[in-house]
Amino acid sequence: MSKQSKRREALVYHAKPKPGKIEVVPTKKYATQRDLALAYSPGVAEPCLEIAKNTENVYKYTAKGNLVAVISNGTAVLGLGNIGPEAGKPVMEGKGLLFKIFADIDVFDIEVDTENVEEFIQTVKKISPTFGGINLEDIKAPEAFEIERRLKEELDIPVMHDDQHGTAIISAAALINALELAEKNIEEVQIVISGAGAAAISCSRLYQAFGAKRENMVMLDSKGVIRDDRENLTAEKAEFATHKLIDTLEEAMVNADVFIGLSMADVVTPDMLISMSANPIVFAMANPNPEIDYQLAIDTRDDIIMATGRSDHPNQVNNVLGFPFIFRGALDVRATKINEAMKMAAVVALAKLAKEPVPEQVNIAYGETRLTFGKDYIIPKPFDPRLIAEVPPAVAKAAMESGVAKDPITDWAKYENELLERLGSDNKLLKLLINRAKMNPKRVVFAEADKLDVLKAAQIAYDEGIAIPILLGRREAIEALMEELEFDADVEIIDPKSDQEVARKNRYAKVYWEQRKRRGVTMYSAQSLMRERNYFAAMMVNEGDADALISGYSRAYPTVVRPILELIGLAKGATRLATTNLMMTQRGPMFLSDTAINVDPSAKDLATITKMTATAVKMFGLEPVIAMTSYSNFGSSNNPNASKIREAVSILHRQMPELVVDGEVQTDFALNSDMLQEIFPFSKLAGRKVNTLIFPNLDAANITYKLLKELNKADSIGPIMLGLRKPAHILQLGASVDEIVNMTAIAVVDAQTKEKRD
Repeated sequence: MSKQSKRREALVYHAKPKPGKIEVVPTKKYATQRDLALAYSPGVAEPCLEIAKNTENVYKYTAKGNLVAVISNGTAVLGLGNIGPEAGKPVMEGKGLLFKIFADIDVFDIEVDTENVEEFIQTVKKISPTFGGINLEDIKAPEAFEIERRLKEELDIPVMHDDQHGTAIISAAALINALELAEKNIEEVQIVISGAGAAAISCSRLYQAFGAKRENMVMLDSKGVIRDDRENLTAEKAEFATHKLIDTLEEAMVNADVFIGLSMADVVTPDMLISMSANPIVFAMANPNPEIDYQLAIDTRDDIIMATGRSDHPNQVNNVLGFPFIFRGALDVRATKINEAMKMAAVVALAKLAKEPVPEQVNIAYGETRLTFGKDYIIPKPFDPRLIAEVPPAVAKAAMESGVAKDPITDWAKYENELLERLGSDNKLLKLLINRAKMNPKRVVFAEADKLDVLKAAQIAYDEGIAIPILLGRREAIEALMEELEFDADVEIIDPKSDQEVARKNRYAKVYWEQRKRRGVTMYSAQSLMRERNYFAAMMVNEGDADALISGYSRAYPTVVRPILELIGLAKGATRLATTNLMMTQRGPMFLSDTAINVDPSAKDLATITKMTATAVKMFGLEPVIAMTSYSNFGSSNNPNASKIREAVSILHRQMPELVVDGEVQTDFALNSDMLQEIFPFSKLAGRKVNTLIFPNLDAANITYKLLKELNKADSIGPIMLGLRKPAHILQLGASVDEIVNMTAIAVVDAQTKEKRD
C-alpha cells in the first residue's frame, strides 16, 4: 500500500462511520418514563443525598470506580513530539479503547491546553472527583516527573504516567526472565541505557528496586554518556550519572551484560554487540525501528537474548501488557495510589506467567506448536487471555498488603471469575485469528475481484500480510479499480474468459470431464463451465494453483455452493456439508450451526453437524461447550422436532462421551448458567459457559445469527464451511469489506490446518 493510501485509510478509520473511537453507552434501562424518573429527577436525588452523607458512597451509586481519565497536554505525543492537545486527542481516545478492550475500564480522555506545570496539576486536581484513576499520557520530560510526583502526593486515587512506568514494568519482567536464562545475577550485571527520557529513568529506577546497582549502570542521552562531571544536568539525569571516564555508546558496550534501548534506530552496531559479555541481553525498544535490527542482532550473536517493541519479532515489550491490568487491580480495591509495591507485583506476575504452560488458543494464534519459556519467549503475548486473571489480583494484593486499599477483596476465586467475565465482550479471538493467518499466509483466489468491496478486502488482506491474493474476474475492470484504490501491488490477475487462459481452461476442463463424464458432462460442457468463475476458481484450488477460494459476494448462495460441491467435494470421512457462524457477542465468541446448508437435518445429521462444529471450535483454540437448542427442555415435549434433538444428543453421548454437549434445551437456559444449574443440575452444561449453539433447522440458525448481527451489531464471521476436502468459503450476499477480510483469514487458517493434517 502506498504512503498516500495508508494515510487515507487511517483518516477514514478515525472519521467514519462517525468521528472518534469511543462513545458513552447507558448501563441502565431508559425505555419508560419510570426509568427516566429514576435516572434523573426526581429519583436521582436519593443517591445524591446518600453521597452527601458519605462521599465514599460515590463508588456505590456512580461509575467513578470503573472510570479512568487519560490526560495529556500533547507535549510528547508518540514519535510526533509537541503537537498540542487537540492533535493528541486521537492517541488519548486510542488509549481509552485499549483500556476497555483489555480490562473493561471506561475512559474519558481529557486534553489540557497548558504547558505550565502548576496549571496542569491544578486542572487535574479540580476534575479528579469524577474519576477512579488518572492515567497521564504523552507529557514531555522533565515536566512529567514533577506532574506525576505532585498528583500522586495530592490525590487519593491511583495516578500513573504510563510512558514512564509501562515500559519499565514490562521490560523489568522480561529482564528478570532473561537474566535467569543467561544465568546472571541482577546485582552484578553491567547495564547500558540508551536514552534518558521519562521511560529510561523509570526503567532504571525499577531495575534498582529489583536489585540492580546504580554504579553498574551507564546512561546515555543525545550528547553521549551522562557523566557526573557534566554540567547542567537535570535532577533525573544526575541521579544516573556515572563516574566512569567514558563518552560513547561504543565504549559503554564493552563487557556490558544488558543493553536497554529507549532512544533511536540503528545506534547499535554488530561490533558493539560482539564487544558485550557472554549471553548478552539486548532490549532494543525504539519504535518503529529498534536500535539494531532484530535479524542482524541474532545473526551477529547466537547467544543473544533479544526483545524489541515490535510485534513481528519474539519478545515484544508492549505497554498493553501492563497499564490496563494494573489499573484494573487498583480500581477493584479502591487503591489510593499506584505505589512501587503494586508495580513490582505486576512485574513478578508477568514474569511468572511466561513460565507457565501456554493455552492452546495462544499457540494457535501465534503459529507455534508449543510456546515455552526460553530465549524467544520471556514475556507473555499481548493477547494471552490469562493476563486479566493474573496481573490484577497480584496488583490488588500488593495494594492491600501495602496499606493503600480502601475496599479489600476477600473472595479471590469470585474475583477471578469476575475478571474473566469482564472480557466477554472482547474480540480477542478475531485478533488472534488474523495473527494466526499472518504467520503463514496462503494463496487465496477471490472469485469476484472485479467487485469494489471484494477488491478492497483483497487489498487489506495483502497489505496486512493475511493472504496472497489471486484476483479473478474481468482484467480491465480489476485494473481500473486497483488504480482507483491505489492498489499497486504485484498480484496475479486472471480473467477466465481471456485468450491468455485458454490452455489452463482446457486443462481444467479435461480434469473435470474425466471426473464427471459418466454423469452427463461432455467435454464441450466442461469447457463452457470453465469460463464461469466459480468453476474455474474451484479447479484452481483442486489443482494446487491456489490454496483457498472466497466467493459469493454477488451471487446467491446455492449457485456458488453447487460448483464447489461438484469439484472439491467432501473431506475424507465426511458424510455431509455444513456451516457454522462465529459471532463476536457481548458474552464472548459464539458458534452457531448450521446457518446455511441443511434445511431440516435428521437426528443423525445433527449429530454429524455437531461433531464438525466441535472440530471447528477447537481449530480456534477453544474447548467446545455445546447446547443443542429447541423450544423444549429435556423431554418437556414429545413433538418430533424436539425428539430429534434428544436423539441426536443420545448419539453424541454414546459416540463422544468426552464432548460437553447436551439438550434439548431452550436458548435462554443454555445461555443462563445460573438458571440452568438451578432447574436442570443434571445437565452436562450445568455450571458451564456455553459457546456453541446447534439449531434444529436452517430457519432457526439463519434467523438467529442475522438477528444477532443486526440488532446487537455483533461481528459475524461466516458461514464457515465444514466438511469440504479443500478450503473454500462462501460469503453472504453483499458481505461487508470487514466480513470478507475475516472470511479470508478463516480461509487461510483452514488451509493451514488442512496442510498440517495432510
